[in-house]
Amino acid sequence: MNLKGKTALVTGSTSGIGLGIAMSLARQGATLVLNGFGDVDGAKARVAALGVPVHYHGADMSRPAEIEAMMTFAAEAAGGVDILVNNAGIQHVANVEDFPVERWDAIIAINLSSAFHTSRLAIPAMRARNWGRIVNIASAHGLVASAAKSAYVAAKHGIVGLTKASALELATTGVTVNAICPGWVLTPLVQKQIDARAARDGLSGDEARVALLGEKQPSLQFTTPEQLGELAVFLCSEAAANVRGVAWAVDGGWTAQ
Repeated sequence: MNLKGKTALVTGSTSGIGLGIAMSLARQGATLVLNGFGDVDGAKARVAALGVPVHYHGADMSRPAEIEAMMTFAAEAAGGVDILVNNAGIQHVANVEDFPVERWDAIIAINLSSAFHTSRLAIPAMRARNWGRIVNIASAHGLVASAAKSAYVAAKHGIVGLTKASALELATTGVTVNAICPGWVLTPLVQKQIDARAARDGLSGDEARVALLGEKQPSLQFTTPEQLGELAVFLCSEAAANVRGVAWAVDGGWTAQ
């Protein structure tokens, strides 16, 4: 499809899933506004190599004032946000009684509240144009739970709920809101988990991958950021104009069990 003339803001897009989605949208001609930490210059260069304008704002997604500044920047630098992909997220693993309060607050702020703030700021202009796409990156953990991940599970369930409520509010407009719910995705962070398991249990890399996937993901295959990016592109297309409020699992059968 052709997304030339559209601007896409992808939060948490300097690596992993977010960068994969940003690159897929860029391949269709969208102007990109990136956000995140780490190798910012590398991410900008990879997107720019696809021949589209690329901007960056380093908003801390736990801070509403910085989110507001980012949305203002997108309007001034790139003409506004036509496509909003809420991807920013962090994780911490601990049982409820041991969960650090500050980590709970940070996960809820970044994984859930940030999507509310970007959406509330993007929707008025989308309504005015009668076109917009909001794609919230939830998780298989937005549909089912795992032990020791209470904050992440709560936030991702919240993202699915926010998606449904927003979609209903916008149901008679040209603005759609949907969620993508990935299972295991092979990102640098997940690769670190594989490497750690291999070292801990004396496994080869392939054995550690299968062991990790086998706990949850029946396909025994990782989803790729590129696959998620192509699904985001579809959700931006005219073919998806009546796909509204969906929590689309891309999890190798995880939530089918």
